[in-house]
Amino acid sequence: MLRLSAAACVSWAALLCALAPAGGGELRPPRAAPLLHLPPEAAGRRAAAEPPALPPAGRLRAAGAALSRAPPAEPRGPRGVGGPCPRRARQRAAAESRGAAAGCAPPPGEEGGGRRGARRARSLNSPPQFQLPSYQVSIPENEPAGTAVIVLRAQDPNEGEAGRLAYSMEALFDERSNDYFSIDAETGSVVTARSLDRETKDTHVLKVTASDHGSPRRRSATTYLTVTVSDTNDHEPVFEQPEYRESIRENLEVGYEVLTIRATDGDAPANANMLYRLLEPGAGDGVFEIDPRSGVVRTRAPVDREDVSEYHLVVEANDQGKDPGPRSATAMVHITVEDENDNYPQFSEKRYLVQVPEDAPVNSQILQVQATDRDRGSNAQVHYSIVSGNLKGQFYIHSFSGAIDLINPLDYETIREYTLRIKAQDGGRPPLINSSGMVSVQVVDVNDNAPIFVSTPFQATVLENVPLGYSVLHIQAVDADAGENARLEYKLIEMAPSTGGTPAAGDSGFPFQINNSTGWITVAAELDRETVENYHFGVEARDHGVPVMTSSASVSITVLDVNDNNPTFTEKVYHLRLNEDAAVGSSVLTLTAVDRDVNSVVTYQITSGNTRNRFAITSQSGGGLITLALPLDYKQERQYVLTVTASDGTRFDTVQVFINVTDANTHRPVFQSSHYTVSVSEDKPIGTSIVTISATDEDTGENARITYILDDNIPQFRIDPDTGTITTLMELDYEDQASYTLAITAHDNGIPQKSDTTYVEILILDANDNAPRFLRDRYQGSVFEDVPLSTSVLQLSATDRDSGLNGRLLYTFQGGDDGDGDFYIEPTSGVIRTLRKLDRENVAVYSLRAFAVDRGSPPLKASVDIQVTVLDINDNPPVFEKDEFDIFVEENSPVGSIVARISAADPDEGTNAQIMYQIVEGNIPEVFQLDLLNGDLTALMDLDYESRTEYVIVVQATSAPLVSRATVHIRLLDQNDNPPVLQDFQILFNNYVTNKSNSFPSGVIGKIPAHDPDVSDSLAYTFVQGNELNLLLLDSATGELKLSRDLDNNRPLEALMKVSVSGKQALKFIKRVILLVRPAQGHGQK
Repeated sequence: MLRLSAAACVSWAALLCALAPAGGGELRPPRAAPLLHLPPEAAGRRAAAEPPALPPAGRLRAAGAALSRAPPAEPRGPRGVGGPCPRRARQRAAAESRGAAAGCAPPPGEEGGGRRGARRARSLNSPPQFQLPSYQVSIPENEPAGTAVIVLRAQDPNEGEAGRLAYSMEALFDERSNDYFSIDAETGSVVTARSLDRETKDTHVLKVTASDHGSPRRRSATTYLTVTVSDTNDHEPVFEQPEYRESIRENLEVGYEVLTIRATDGDAPANANMLYRLLEPGAGDGVFEIDPRSGVVRTRAPVDREDVSEYHLVVEANDQGKDPGPRSATAMVHITVEDENDNYPQFSEKRYLVQVPEDAPVNSQILQVQATDRDRGSNAQVHYSIVSGNLKGQFYIHSFSGAIDLINPLDYETIREYTLRIKAQDGGRPPLINSSGMVSVQVVDVNDNAPIFVSTPFQATVLENVPLGYSVLHIQAVDADAGENARLEYKLIEMAPSTGGTPAAGDSGFPFQINNSTGWITVAAELDRETVENYHFGVEARDHGVPVMTSSASVSITVLDVNDNNPTFTEKVYHLRLNEDAAVGSSVLTLTAVDRDVNSVVTYQITSGNTRNRFAITSQSGGGLITLALPLDYKQERQYVLTVTASDGTRFDTVQVFINVTDANTHRPVFQSSHYTVSVSEDKPIGTSIVTISATDEDTGENARITYILDDNIPQFRIDPDTGTITTLMELDYEDQASYTLAITAHDNGIPQKSDTTYVEILILDANDNAPRFLRDRYQGSVFEDVPLSTSVLQLSATDRDSGLNGRLLYTFQGGDDGDGDFYIEPTSGVIRTLRKLDRENVAVYSLRAFAVDRGSPPLKASVDIQVTVLDINDNPPVFEKDEFDIFVEENSPVGSIVARISAADPDEGTNAQIMYQIVEGNIPEVFQLDLLNGDLTALMDLDYESRTEYVIVVQATSAPLVSRATVHIRLLDQNDNPPVLQDFQILFNNYVTNKSNSFPSGVIGKIPAHDPDVSDSLAYTFVQGNELNLLLLDSATGELKLSRDLDNNRPLEALMKVSVSGKQALKFIKRVILLVRPAQGHGQK
């Protein structure tokens, strides 16, 4: 059947569904090429085996030879023979059979070495399926039995009994859940079996199963129902105590934490969000406030016991619930304010003023001071004493009444005013002292002193040639009184009747006059020694008191002639002793100076050293008489060195007079204070000097040597008789006696002896000799990890036998740190509170050490160990190791085998760490099953790599109500479980003379139409019969075909061959190959 044609029209076609054109895409062979067809009978079987959904075969054409499924002239099968094998058809076939690929099975009777035929499709009772792998629903507590919860329905595609479902339910984790719920077996309706109580159990996890009635095997589906019991506000707040009592000291700083009020509520946090407030705020006068969240009662204003000593507060706790509404409770808080010695005694007047006549009788009361103290008890008892200003001990104050008595006579001329500083001291410990009391005692003058001339008689000399107005003599008198009683006027008086017609003193012709205010006698007229050489008259000094008192003195003035000889003292220096009690006006010494001039008159003056004008000098009988003008005071001046000048008017001489003043026992010892208060610590050793009491005596010598004695026999103390130092003779104990009062007497050694007495109060100070002591050897507490900041965990309590600061305790953690940073301790109350949010998963147990430290010096402390256990809450969701997992599973794993284990970790503990596993996405159809509790992943169907290479599911780990999810990629590993697929085919070659055109198709015309569904398998191709002449050239590895040049002869040819395809498992299939060579039509041999 050789046919020649001028232009052959040939095309390529796909050999089989697995046969790809050589080189990919459109094939372009040489002009001359064969046409490959399946034999008719093979094509018919092929069509019958393929599913109807396969599309008809197509044909690719190009110039030259081509491959096709069947010769064009032969009829096709019902669907078209030799069409491609679509992928979806293969997938459907793979699901129905484990035999050869769909549409590619060898027909019955064909020879081949394969070990299996077509796989039979299963007739399955499809399992029912819930819409979701798990359900969650919330229902309020206290709902009555029979309340609808949820209706769970599963879908079953089957009909009849196989599609009729029955529902059942069982509890997971806690069997009590079975008592609370029931399910209708037919409808899947879940209802409550009894009233729910969230406080008893807040979460129920139930396993619901839907089972069909198919036979011989029933199929079932499982889902999980989590019922969360929502809270109803059915509990009122409950205070830790129905009534609170607390004592505080007054004068606490604003913001001081008095106590902490706590109320609890059995409801959920939303209905137990406690808020505190004070009812009737006027009862606290705005002094207290409460933190609405923590319940800490603090001071918001200073606390003063003197204003209010007790407070009665009403505290309300409100849980802020919303269903059905908020609930509240109240508690009474009684706060007692303890007295502190915080008020100083206050005098009734800032300054007391009293006027006392200097002649007031001794032991008369002149004034009573009063000071009040707002404190209570001994803190308000006031004692009075004179601190300063009591010169010479003129006054005495009664310690308890404050009455001031005059105990020594007053003398206005000595002291005109006394300023007393009064001390008011309360009985507190330590006592508070107010030393601001001022008493001014003004001594009222009585005109009881006559003027006293500083020197009498007065003598003076004056040169006869002095000018008018010349000051001759200064007349001086003093009056010890004051005011008008001491304002003096001077006048000249005649002491004796004048003779010889000489004008009398005071007359207009008298040559001297006196200034009535200053006392200066001046020359009023010219002097004439030859007329009158000597003038003798008197001077009167008169005060303005009532009655008026006067004194007079004589004045002698000698008119001197001018001369040229100096007066000369008979002694070069004078020494004498003078007792300090010498009377005013008494003679001290007479000095004599001699002037050789005949008519010389020598006068004497003290020109220096006359301190305070104690002495006066007058000229008598040619000498100078020194007299005592003012009283002496040994304490002020013990020696005077006077310079005395003798003058004759123009010339002079000087001499020094040394006067030593001797002492007299005129003063008694005087203590600086009538009452002393000192303190000494109880831990001082025997012999400790406590205080030195000193008295002063204004005398000297033995008159001023003071001896101190202890009036009372108090064996704990002694006083040094010479120094006044008080020392301890025995150990002191504050706890036995807190204070001592000693009477101390100081007497001088004069004759007679004089003395003074004072009182010394010795306060024993507490020493810090007792360490704090905790009430327990060890403290343990617990707290949930989700509590808010500043939650009270426990309270420490320690005692200290000391008092005051030595017994006042502060609490602190070891080294002063803050309890590992998660706790802090209130330093005064000892309450340990949370400082930061706790996390049991980081730290489950805290081992702390706390100290109680007193405020003594040095401070003493005690330690105690504390263990705080953090209680777990379900605050951590389960955590997968990764967000995505790759699991490799071999295909053909047995149904029901565990292919992997899915696991998650939960850092919580106990029931909070129980994890439930579910597949929530991607498991449609239900290929895998995940064990709820252990996470074992089980295959429910045959796994076939050729049907599906990968499954992607989303798994969920639940620790109700917290969940985590992870994506799992289940990748199938291919197994060599499929034989090669090969079908009969034929090659049609339209031949024509090519040897002239040199266009014979020598390239690859196509491939053996065989394939292996296993991707890991490789095929081997070989001819087993009919190709002994090597008309077709076959690549054994790729299955590619080429034509032999021997066919280029334009002769018809039909050859039947057999080709073999084998895989790795030595599975071999043999199919027929028909080679048809036809001459081109219309072309003869030429």
